[in-house]
Amino acid sequence: MATASLQKIVARLAAGAVGRTEADVQSDVRAFLLDAPLDLGGSDLVDVALEAQAGSGRRIDVEAGCAAIEVKKSLSSPTVLAAATKQLARYVTQRTDELGQRYVGVLTDGQRWMLHHALPDGTMALIDTFELSGGEDADGLAAWLEIVLATTDRIVPVPRAILARLGAGSPAFELDLADLRALYATVRDDPEVKLKRELWARLLVAALGTSFEATDDLFVTHTYLVLTAELLAHAVVEISIDAPGADVRALLEGQHFNTAGLHGLVEADFFDWPAVTPAGAPIVRAIARRVGRFDWTQVQHDVLKALYESVIDADTRRRLGEYYTPDWLAQRMVDEVFDDPGHQRLLDPSCGSGTFLFWAVRRALDAYESTGINNREALDRVVAKVAGIDLHPVAVTLARVTYLLAIGRERMSGERGPLTIPVFLGDSVRWEQDPTLLAQSGITIRTSDEMELIDQELHFPESVLTDPRRFDRLVAALADRAAAREPAKSLKHKPVMPPITAILNAHRVADSDRLAVETVFEKLCRLHDAGRDHVWGYYIRNLARPLSFTRPDGRADVLVGNPPWLAYRNMPARIQTAYRALSEARGLWAGGKVATNQDLSDLFVARAVEQYLRPGGRFSFVMPFAVLSRRQYAGFRSADWTSQGAGTAAVAFDPPGDFARVKPPLFPVPSAVVSGRKTTVATSLPRSGTQWTGRVPNHHATWAEVEPALMATQADVTAALEVLDGSPYRANFAQGATLVPSVLLRVEVLPTPTFGMASGMRAIRSARSALEKPPWRDVDSLEGVVESTFVHPMLTGASVVPFRQRQAEQVVVPWADGTLLTGGDEHIDAHPGLAEWWRKAERIWIDRRPASSNMRLNDRIDFQRLLQRQLPAPEHRVVYTASGQHLAACRVDDRTALVEHKLYWGPAASLDEARYLTAVLNSRTLAETVAPLQSRGQHNPRDFDTHVFAVPFPAFDPGSPVQRRLVNLAGRAERVAQAMDLDVHRQFQRARRAVREALAKDGVMDEIDAAVAALLEPLPQPG
Repeated sequence: MATASLQKIVARLAAGAVGRTEADVQSDVRAFLLDAPLDLGGSDLVDVALEAQAGSGRRIDVEAGCAAIEVKKSLSSPTVLAAATKQLARYVTQRTDELGQRYVGVLTDGQRWMLHHALPDGTMALIDTFELSGGEDADGLAAWLEIVLATTDRIVPVPRAILARLGAGSPAFELDLADLRALYATVRDDPEVKLKRELWARLLVAALGTSFEATDDLFVTHTYLVLTAELLAHAVVEISIDAPGADVRALLEGQHFNTAGLHGLVEADFFDWPAVTPAGAPIVRAIARRVGRFDWTQVQHDVLKALYESVIDADTRRRLGEYYTPDWLAQRMVDEVFDDPGHQRLLDPSCGSGTFLFWAVRRALDAYESTGINNREALDRVVAKVAGIDLHPVAVTLARVTYLLAIGRERMSGERGPLTIPVFLGDSVRWEQDPTLLAQSGITIRTSDEMELIDQELHFPESVLTDPRRFDRLVAALADRAAAREPAKSLKHKPVMPPITAILNAHRVADSDRLAVETVFEKLCRLHDAGRDHVWGYYIRNLARPLSFTRPDGRADVLVGNPPWLAYRNMPARIQTAYRALSEARGLWAGGKVATNQDLSDLFVARAVEQYLRPGGRFSFVMPFAVLSRRQYAGFRSADWTSQGAGTAAVAFDPPGDFARVKPPLFPVPSAVVSGRKTTVATSLPRSGTQWTGRVPNHHATWAEVEPALMATQADVTAALEVLDGSPYRANFAQGATLVPSVLLRVEVLPTPTFGMASGMRAIRSARSALEKPPWRDVDSLEGVVESTFVHPMLTGASVVPFRQRQAEQVVVPWADGTLLTGGDEHIDAHPGLAEWWRKAERIWIDRRPASSNMRLNDRIDFQRLLQRQLPAPEHRVVYTASGQHLAACRVDDRTALVEHKLYWGPAASLDEARYLTAVLNSRTLAETVAPLQSRGQHNPRDFDTHVFAVPFPAFDPGSPVQRRLVNLAGRAERVAQAMDLDVHRQFQRARRAVREALAKDGVMDEIDAAVAALLEPLPQPG
């Protein structure tokens, strides 16, 4: 907390310049800088000078490290601001040239603080501002300046500290990203940079299976993340990274690590492009200085995950299927399945930023230490036993550095041999698996067809793949040699081919395989000459890695992780085709209405188990909660993934873990954990599992910190009903119509004017709602006079409480004589009021409908014929709510009423059958039975849909005593509900709760539950 004296200084600064001189403002600014907890003068990283000489008789008011602070009396005048910015630009440009470091500038009049950076043309650009409103802002100003000036060191790297100084929203991040964007704009046409960006985009499209746009801005943002992680790796092992004379290209290519015998950590990749120009060096060093302020010996979890989630917005991560696992859950899962790290080999095939790897490495090293083996052997063992794969190039870099953090500086600086960090860029699903490759004995890597750099594939023979680490080093040596030779004069010339016999000898390449490897080398030379860099070594070496884990002696004893969660509807067409083919061959494809909800996670786990897990090996994966119950996962739950002989995996599932009720939610989508063993006889997912509840302190806590806050109970968590035939009523019920956009369809009936209105007409206007979304909320309300026959009551979710209908809304629908009229239909002119309204609505719809849609408004409201199916309406109908924590159902007698899509409806042959159905549907017995089938939101069960008919309640039989009793009880429940005063303005949730309480108080609900239980007994149990 700021002292009283600092608060007084800030209060004076916040009051503005009225009645004060520039000297007064400068005095207060200097006093604040010296007295605030900024560690000015006490930091080894920052030198501070007041009135620093800037040449030609000019002085910088305050110079702190690589920042200049210029103080003015007031910056409210545009003329003064422009002049001050120009003056600051001279200081910053001069210092940048003198120091060879990136330099920034801050303008302030005490009240407003403005952070600038220099553009390549020497002008200044505003990056961030901080404005004072009073003395209470003293702490905020101190925190802002500390981040800008980077004055504190030995910072403990907890997520909050990292995000404040390096994450999105911090002025440091905005500054670094602005510099990288400006730099990229100057080098984007460089052949080397173009190649790196092309390969990056190609990998992401292949890896993430989504139609996201690989923009320049995302490429630059990914570059920031990778640079930060790689410079962090240098800081961990205390390699100097911010000296003015340091070779930035050597840093970004990991040459210091290679010299130290540490491979596969930092290497030439897609993101070292800032090194192509000297202008990139100051930016890299500036990021290095910020990273170097932390004490990386005190890392206790995967800290880079927090940085990634901060910098990449939640919507982008959702579209990419990226949901990173909380540390405590990853630690618990690793502890459960990696229980013998001295003998087990663990692989995370979707390692992300390395959370599971972090805890696996820590667990393995602790186990090795307890046996008394030395540091060298412990490190050799851990890199041989714990490995990761991911197809996201940013994630791979973050995971490698996380792996290093898990090992720690002390172990790395101790006695050790050469090490390769075993985290690899690779396609774990292997979408493009070609059966012919197996016959060729080896692996073939495809290069980009679009770039047309070479016309053949790169084929590596089987023998060079048997030792993964030797293969890595062979390809690295070939790529380095291709980069070091004299390039060809042009792409039309044959590349210069130096001998590589020494490399082949050093990597023990058999005589019979040398011609194949020499052919690969020639193609690498061509690729290098085309791109003028050796990123191809990185690209090829990593894409080949998953194959080594498929060999019998390379398979893991344990698979653990969090696979990508990506819905089928969000996959591009090419991936959809591959997903369906691979899923059908393994019995995972459900198709039909649930096809769009199928998810990559089930195929990913099946492919990982079949390819990478040894027989009898264990697996544990975080999965969407829907895997426990939803129909699209029925094939996965069967545990038999060998339906057509394509796969080799059958598994025996352990009881699952349900984490959907843990607060705060682990992910935007509720989650579960499934685990088991690879077997020859399938054992389906058990019905009973562990249901976890409670509130955790934070997701970066350890399992020891979280465990006391959680409660584990045994409960039925999976879909016990999926093996049953269900109710015969399933085919009778349908979802209501999609009657939107609301502004065009939903109306309020206006009072009749004093002068009256023609018979059969109604004055109406659009009924507006605060829930409207763009672009419809910006549409002006419609108003008109329409024939009464076209204004229908509309039942929504809010219209239904148990055993009673509340007030309906009103909707305009152009239905006449068994036909849905359109504005272009001449028959609509027989109804002039409707014709005017509907044609106006159609014009607005065409102007505002999604660009990807060519649907007419009539097509929209009658999507899948869900409107026409309701017309004409039967005499007796039953409706129930499609979603919610509690199902509500009631009878509908009004044959003019339409049902919208938040409700399901079905016909009943009689009043008694309708009451029978409402009794069953409103019962708590049915709700509890069907609960495992419901998807969940972040807080409660969500969708009922047609899952209610998985419960096998029979068709109505008036001769059945228990069914007659339900009819009578439903009539009694209707009278209880009708007797209640349900204010039309009361929220429907509160109205439903009030009715449920009244039914419980009357006792009728308990009697209905007992009767439904008797109706359903005995339910057959799943096998």
